Amino acid sequence: MSTPTKLLIAASGTGGHLFPALAVAEQLSDYQIEWLGVPNRLETQLVPSAYPLHAIAVEGFQQRLGLGTFKIVTQLVGAIFQVRKLLKQGNFQGVFTTGGYISAPAVLAARSLGLPIIFHESNALPGKVTRTFSRFCSVVAIGFEAAAKYLPGVKTIYTGTPVRSQFRSSNVPLELPIPANVPLIVVFGGSQGAVAVNKLVRECVPSWCDAGAWVVHLTGDKDPDAGSLQQEQYLTLPFYDNMAGLLNRANLAISRAGAASLTELAVTGTPAILIPYPFAAEDHQAYNAEVFTSAGAALAFKQSELTKPLLESKVLSLLNSPQLEEMAKKAKEIAVVDSAEQLAALIRKLIERR
Repeated sequence: MSTPTKLLIAASGTGGHLFPALAVAEQLSDYQIEWLGVPNRLETQLVPSAYPLHAIAVEGFQQRLGLGTFKIVTQLVGAIFQVRKLLKQGNFQGVFTTGGYISAPAVLAARSLGLPIIFHESNALPGKVTRTFSRFCSVVAIGFEAAAKYLPGVKTIYTGTPVRSQFRSSNVPLELPIPANVPLIVVFGGSQGAVAVNKLVRECVPSWCDAGAWVVHLTGDKDPDAGSLQQEQYLTLPFYDNMAGLLNRANLAISRAGAASLTELAVTGTPAILIPYPFAAEDHQAYNAEVFTSAGAALAFKQSELTKPLLESKVLSLLNSPQLEEMAKKAKEIAVVDSAEQLAALIRKLIERR
């Protein structure tokens, strides 16, 4: 009996890094997969039930040189040696990473051992870690075609961003008490929530409900005013596991513009109003949103410019407009439904070639 191929997946922090990696792992069921993460991040909740998790201490680089720089660099060097030892002793045959600061030690350690490195960048504007370390990778798979121009001299392949398999089914049941014939607005801020958006939405909800709509509002767990609004047609939860069922049922979504959330909107064909997170690194969510607005799949507004009257009226006009159907069609057109399969095939090809 042959020994299964061993792959180390380095993905940490937010759903935007973890969910695409988990989707790819689903496609590599014949591989022996282990995970590289950071203590006290989301991976400690999502990964251990499925894959062995190795946690290392590493932090993001600061914008400017300062007192913490020496500590971060020392920590990075230590993390590189830790990962190198893990890869060597574990006889891993390759590394797959979805970006973020966990990628730096994973990429450099794998490179020092001559292992294949497959990097996935989900954002239209690649992050600093991607731009710095992608040159050491075998290939960089990109979630948006626009990302390639920011990675000169790097081998890139457009694969889209993977989503979990349930998003590709239109028959996922929704276990919420929402009538079948009412328009449904879904509001969510990604895995970290969006307190400023939550406040604005709560101000608009009464008029939307008066117009016959129902609203499911996922507030995250950092909103002190969550639960302050009580209305029969308004359901509020910190999180909801069945996002696939929720988005497939939704007529309209109001969302941040993280790459993973946008991918889920595209695959489910959900029209959206996007409010990019204004403090995202290098304003990368605005670049993501532009891909969708240019395709006609969404509308986007700066948080600083969005008011209650504007959001309230825009939602009401969309719910009564054929524009929603056209937006849904455009969203489907930019979806890469088989992204996870493409990435899994790419991983297999590079490891087998070695």
